[in-house]
Amino acid sequence: MERSCAVDDRQPGAHAEAHAALLGWFEDRRRDLPWRRTRDPWAVLVSELMLQQTQVARVVPRWQAFLDRWPDPASCASAPRSEVVTAWAGLGYNRRAVDLHRCAGVVVSDHGGRLPDDLPALLALPGVGPYTARAVLAFAFGWDVGVLDTNAARVLARRHGRPLRRTEAQAAADAAVPPGRAWDWNQAVLDLGATVCRSRSVDCGACPLAPGCAWAAAGRPDPDPALGTAGVGRRQSTFHGSDRQG
Repeated sequence: MERSCAVDDRQPGAHAEAHAALLGWFEDRRRDLPWRRTRDPWAVLVSELMLQQTQVARVVPRWQAFLDRWPDPASCASAPRSEVVTAWAGLGYNRRAVDLHRCAGVVVSDHGGRLPDDLPALLALPGVGPYTARAVLAFAFGWDVGVLDTNAARVLARRHGRPLRRTEAQAAADAAVPPGRAWDWNQAVLDLGATVCRSRSVDCGACPLAPGCAWAAAGRPDPDPALGTAGVGRRQSTFHGSDRQG
């Protein structure tokens, strides 16, 4: 049985206080990242694929350089795959570059060179999974969907005070989005998980959602409810010397 202080997504207005608290926090502390200055679906997709299991600091310069060279799906699709992979070198998991090149080709052949704005069509693209598809919908098209990555899943699980299955976590993430504020809300949740509600060195004193967090209210007992939630189960190794670098 859930703790009584956990969030009840079924209650009208259950998220009102959280919306005000987190969006206010985000307004003052948002990270200035270059891909947050665009709503171009292709640019958003490139940023999301680059950011998968790669630190933000390494992605920042590479993202703009990639878009300067291939500013749209058509230009990427027409380039030799080897050039795209070479440009990706150093970001790790070069398979993502292969998938992005294939994705660009499908976008050109099946969607007139423009990324589709519906979930099933995005999920059908090479290399695009549930997180990436919803990130494009929320950050490029403004759809009211929850973006669920490791950081967001960690915030949700701790707030609910228990591990969440993937479908359950996605439903909770979707329910938490304030209507018309999907971009701001999801970016705020991602920032919170990356800078405050971290896997280690949790800073509950700086968290705007702490008053409604079941895990914090219980004294942060072990095991951490984030572990095992929506794919959150193991901590990532360092990049240098890892298989990702290879």
